[in-house]
Amino acid sequence: MRYPMHMIMTLDIPEALAAPLKRAEASLPRVLLEGFAVEAYRQGILSAAQVRVLMGHESRWETEDFLSAHDAWPGTTVKQVTEDGRQLSALLNA
Repeated sequence: MRYPMHMIMTLDIPEALAAPLKRAEASLPRVLLEGFAVEAYRQGILSAAQVRVLMGHESRWETEDFLSAHDAWPGTTVKQVTEDGRQLSALLNA
């Protein structure tokens, strides 16, 4: 699916934070886009397929690798992962 229109976003950042951010200026737009994509996915705003389009990934697997590298698991909360780990540990120690 192709999305012909683009959205341009502007961020207002306090002057006190401008200096450290300027050092990362070349990668800052990509870092912000990645953070947005991951958080939108976690909140259910974007699907994995939409994240793929947004990030320009070539394959679904690249998107899955991207999301897993950012600890964004489909349909799984941190609480669920923690509980799964606790249960697994209990089984292994039983």
